[in-house]
Amino acid sequence: MSLYRTGQVICKSFFNISYKVQVIGQEHIPKEGGVLLCCNHLSNLDPPLLGAYLQRPVHYMAKKELFEVPLFGTLLSNLGAFPVKRGAGDRQALRTTLNMLKEGKMIGLFPEGTRSKTGEIGEGLAGVGFFAARSEAAVVPVAIIGPYKFRKPLTIVYGKPLDMQQLREQKASAAEVTAVIMTEIKQLKARF
Repeated sequence: MSLYRTGQVICKSFFNISYKVQVIGQEHIPKEGGVLLCCNHLSNLDPPLLGAYLQRPVHYMAKKELFEVPLFGTLLSNLGAFPVKRGAGDRQALRTTLNMLKEGKMIGLFPEGTRSKTGEIGEGLAGVGFFAARSEAAVVPVAIIGPYKFRKPLTIVYGKPLDMQQLREQKASAAEVTAVIMTEIKQLKARF
């Protein structure tokens, strides 16, 4: 069993013991090809929750400083994460993300860029719109609903892939594409 799959089993067990997890819409995840999972951000536990119940591995950008922590940085790399310099246009991270999507991998992104302190969904940053517009990847909105409180309900909803064709043809700005994605995430949250 790969390190990723071992970590996935451990995370899934942790979530099932700690919370009343409900997973909705797994069938909306394409079985192959590049995929952008675009999710609201409530907790540091969001990345493992986002991928714990999926068949395909999810790759994440993680702040560069985490890769400088002995052993932890190696673990992150082995789990498929890659570094990004926050607060600056990190061209290498942009290229890495676009290449991974082109190679048919699945990338998990949190468009808000930081965790919500209130649980409300905030504004998305233009980066997610950039990746959605510049790639042919399927764009799947995701909503995590509920507080991370012991034995309380915690729901993760994977929405249907968004039709990005018109926005790509119109050469919509990254901000416009991000706004569409954020609206979909908010609507998912409101429905469940």
